[in-house]
Amino acid sequence: MNLIMAEDEVSSSELLQAQELIWSCSLNFIKPMSLKCAIELGIPDIIHNHGQPITLSELISSLPIHPSKAHCISRLMRILVHFGFFSTHQNVDKIDGQRQEADTYSLTPASRLLLKDGPLRATPFFLVQLNPLLITPWHFLSTWLKNGDPTPFEMVHGRNFWDGVGHDPMVKYLFTEAMATDSHLMAKVIVEECKEVFEGLSSLVDVGGGTGIMAMGIVKAFPNIQCTVLDLPYVVANLKGTNNLNLIEGDMFKKIPSANAVLLKWILHDWSDEEAVNILRKCREAIWSKDRGGKVIIIDMVIDSPTKTDRKSAETQLCFDMLMMVNLTGKERNEKEWGKLFSAAGFSNYKITPIVGLRYLIEVYP
Repeated sequence: MNLIMAEDEVSSSELLQAQELIWSCSLNFIKPMSLKCAIELGIPDIIHNHGQPITLSELISSLPIHPSKAHCISRLMRILVHFGFFSTHQNVDKIDGQRQEADTYSLTPASRLLLKDGPLRATPFFLVQLNPLLITPWHFLSTWLKNGDPTPFEMVHGRNFWDGVGHDPMVKYLFTEAMATDSHLMAKVIVEECKEVFEGLSSLVDVGGGTGIMAMGIVKAFPNIQCTVLDLPYVVANLKGTNNLNLIEGDMFKKIPSANAVLLKWILHDWSDEEAVNILRKCREAIWSKDRGGKVIIIDMVIDSPTKTDRKSAETQLCFDMLMMVNLTGKERNEKEWGKLFSAAGFSNYKITPIVGLRYLIEVYP
């Protein structure tokens, strides 16, 4: 009876909108799975290599598909155009010997990031998120909330995220490639948009800097900076540096080499508040005093910022926060939470600067 009364208080329009919201949520998996299909078929590269907008018939003839499935490609492309991964235009095509108007497809900025050999490709990050190793823990989120396991990932796989990635060759490859391509992109953005943050520095340690891509971008733009990349042994093994770039193995929880500045790109969101404070304390021990220009440079997300009101950006940040909760012990933080970390680690002040995209540049001073 109470349920019927509650329904009577809601208009038909509101009920249909509520149903649509639930339907939309339940069908959201179709978006990444459709794009995964296009990547596996090589559609972005086929269009790129074509050199001009490609017709549907030309695209179909270039795809390794069974003839009986040819009619499905227009439906696949239709939804991917809707999501913004490709663009479409009207053109004249010869179909069954007859000249007819037909759609042609071209790349968008998003699909250009999916090209196989592009230096800024986003494909590894996209594909690693769809790997069963990372997908499975999401099915047990409610179970995890009822027990004391550190993360759903560890509960399901019996090892933490880093060990899990290290034991799966495909995931390890995709994850390493994802971090490397993100570093390519961020190096380009930082040098172009936030160049002043590195001006005047003489030395810098890139903590968790992987294979040194970010550091290479910095020393190329600022050859006077002596850069050191600190990462785990298996990451930097057999990697050679240059005159102003050195790669060393180490543990950021134990010791960070002394330098003018320390860079933490997409590091702290992986760790709990307690762990993040410990990392920041090691950074504070490593950097020079404030009057000598010492600082920690952080590239990470800042959620709930009044300067970042775009709904899609906010949605992606919140999804990243859930990603950290499921796979790791970390979180995405708002400005107040960041400030608490800096204060707990003994820093005196900080400055937050929005970067193009979802992340922010934070300068923290001793």
